[in-house]
Amino acid sequence: MYEYLKGKIEEITPYYLVIEVNGIGFQLLSANPYSFSEKVGEATKIYIYQVVREDSHTLYGFHTRDEKLLFLKLISVSGIGPKSALAILANEDEEGIVMAIEQSDVSYLTKFPGVGKKTASQMILDLQGKLEDLLNISTSNSLSMSSEKSEKSKKRTEALEALSALGYASKDVKRVEKELRDVSCQTADQYLRHALKLL
Repeated sequence: MYEYLKGKIEEITPYYLVIEVNGIGFQLLSANPYSFSEKVGEATKIYIYQVVREDSHTLYGFHTRDEKLLFLKLISVSGIGPKSALAILANEDEEGIVMAIEQSDVSYLTKFPGVGKKTASQMILDLQGKLEDLLNISTSNSLSMSSEKSEKSKKRTEALEALSALGYASKDVKRVEKELRDVSCQTADQYLRHALKLL
């Protein structure tokens, strides 16, 4: 798997950009191709991710490794494909995305194209507690101010993962997840016990 390309950006369109590496022009899909405008004609490094399908080989380009990792986290969520992930990243508010997931802010997440309440809830269920150390942005400061809340969120997520491992249906896990937000427990085991009672 490719990690990045180093070369000169030769062309930018509304849908993709072209970077030339050793005489070969690579077409890269990007959340916002025009965000690379200042680097046209200059040597630059672009992190990439390749998606191989039967009828296509597609390269996605990112400014930083963190942006790429957030993209990978997003496409790991059921209901979010590469195009939807790019639409989310196009907002260029990685900190806001991470905080919305950590704080279960469904209304913030549903403002993105193709993200309804069901998908937003799935994003929170799948990614909450797994993004704090992902981005080298001021998120770390914001999260440190609510470390206790984040820790409880992590324990709650562990309990929900345990429910899934026990074979409970996704719809039941989602229902319990909403109710656990109003419960204050110190350990994942306590959250799990409470969840089992609810079920």
